[in-house]
Amino acid sequence: MRITTTRGAQRRFGRLLIALLAVFALIAASCASDDDSDDAAPATTAAADTGSDAGDDMDDGDDHDHDEDDGHDHDEDGDMADDDMADDDMADDDMAMDYCNGGANVGGTLIIGSTQVPRHLNGTVQSGYATAVPGTQLNASPLLYDDQYNPMPYLAESWEVADDGLSVTLHLVEDAVFHDGMPITSADVAFSIQTVQANHPFKPMYAPVTSVDTPDEHTAVINLSQPHPAILLAMSPGLLPIIPKHIFDDGQDMKSHPRNSEDFVGSGPFRLAEYEPGTIIRMERFDDFFIEGTPCLDEIVMEITPDSTAIVLSLENGTTHLSSTLGPAANVLRLMDNPDVEVTAQGHEAIGQINWLEFNLNDPALSDVRVRQAIGYAIDRDFLSGVIEQGLTFPVPTGIAAASPFHNADVNHYDKDIDRAKQLLAEAGYGEGELELTIDYIPPAFVVHAEYVVQALEEAGIKVELSVSPDFPTWAQRVAGGDYQMTINQVWNWGDPVIGVHRTYLCDNRVGVIWTNNTGYCNPEVDALLAAAGQELDAGERTRLYAEFQEIVADEVPIYFLNTPSFWQAFNPAVMNPPTNNIWGQMSPMHQVWLDQ
Repeated sequence: MRITTTRGAQRRFGRLLIALLAVFALIAASCASDDDSDDAAPATTAAADTGSDAGDDMDDGDDHDHDEDDGHDHDEDGDMADDDMADDDMADDDMAMDYCNGGANVGGTLIIGSTQVPRHLNGTVQSGYATAVPGTQLNASPLLYDDQYNPMPYLAESWEVADDGLSVTLHLVEDAVFHDGMPITSADVAFSIQTVQANHPFKPMYAPVTSVDTPDEHTAVINLSQPHPAILLAMSPGLLPIIPKHIFDDGQDMKSHPRNSEDFVGSGPFRLAEYEPGTIIRMERFDDFFIEGTPCLDEIVMEITPDSTAIVLSLENGTTHLSSTLGPAANVLRLMDNPDVEVTAQGHEAIGQINWLEFNLNDPALSDVRVRQAIGYAIDRDFLSGVIEQGLTFPVPTGIAAASPFHNADVNHYDKDIDRAKQLLAEAGYGEGELELTIDYIPPAFVVHAEYVVQALEEAGIKVELSVSPDFPTWAQRVAGGDYQMTINQVWNWGDPVIGVHRTYLCDNRVGVIWTNNTGYCNPEVDALLAAAGQELDAGERTRLYAEFQEIVADEVPIYFLNTPSFWQAFNPAVMNPPTNNIWGQMSPMHQVWLDQ
């Protein structure tokens, strides 16, 4: 089976490609869906105000139906017919005219306000929103995704998926260069994939890749050990930045490579002009970017502050154009009431963020499932979402977001039941007030969640003290190192369970890195279910496997799931083509964004 598209065919090819991917169940893999707009948008109400890569995990999206027949004629090998291609050449001209308002609005500086502090700018070795927002401006990826989960050409102008699902062939654009003028070749794609595979915390994302062949400078063949439904989604902007082999392949450790931050050379529409960690990231237009006529802007400047309220004020007075780190619900509601600011939960649909209470299963008390279940029965997630968070988040009982086609709502919800909680504690050997615990949280945004848990567990006779970390890195180090009892965390589904869900539960993913298996949970049956689901091409069977996985996790409660926040974006009305028309939002290139001023 052969699937091919060209940049000129982008718009009309989307439905054809999705029809093909449905055969491979790829659409089921990537569509985190439902009408739940809050699951459909990554959380800014919670993790956005963390001041670091806390956004590594925020969550997911709308339900999208894709037609099997796109209404076009196709020749026998699945390519679009010549008359369609001719039409698409005309569409290409129309698209060029769309850029920058037909070229009339080239220039200007877009100011992005953010609380997120990236550790560095190399997304091949670091996950997270903080890294991905600037990283997707500085680096191109093989594919883009529109708001219907359709993969679209970017560095790869066409691609083919093998009939058996065991290889993907990418055909790269021939005029792409890095910011230092060196050509982007298939060797760079192979090096980037291998770097992600060796260093990125999302180990399942590229685990099935056995090799990447480079038969010529513009062809990369990704070979797989098994069918991998998530492989195309894994080539999204924030997940596979293409970095220069000629710079990074020098024998130095990739995670600490000095070029991750200094003299950074990328492949994207903007080049790094200034970088003051924790303060400012200034990116200027790359004139030799491979999509002619873009980027529209002269500059993108990210102004970083730990104070989300300051960002809200600057959005209101017009000195900031765009932000998705808006802080607590009150800030979002305030901006919603301002006619001079646009607020939306659109964009970011693939993220599928979930707020949860994470247990350290190596702790003597919390190793007892009855204690964990008791804690679940003591918490009222409906109250947390409806009252404390003012209806801007939605309760969720599992680790797969409600917007995902793999979400299983038919699991134990642990609806509030104080009597049941006390009974379970008694069975575990704890009387009233005898169990004392501590709770950590991502600072500063999740303090409200943590304080609520303290009060809720007190009603069940559990004494809980807050364990306060001064900043995000301190919290992340404590949790990753197992130096905690309970913590409020936010984790993203990242579009497909293989990418964002498996990592939390796999026995062999306890690697001392944040947003891996930090609970110490290990169940071989769960490992087997995830392994089977990760390579299952039949959508129905894949759904069944994930449903069983969620039932087991709900019963064993290594994590108590709280709610899913919407990923709110706010922007000045002068921002044209804002990042709301794709599933990754600001974790996508803003080469077509322009300012109407």
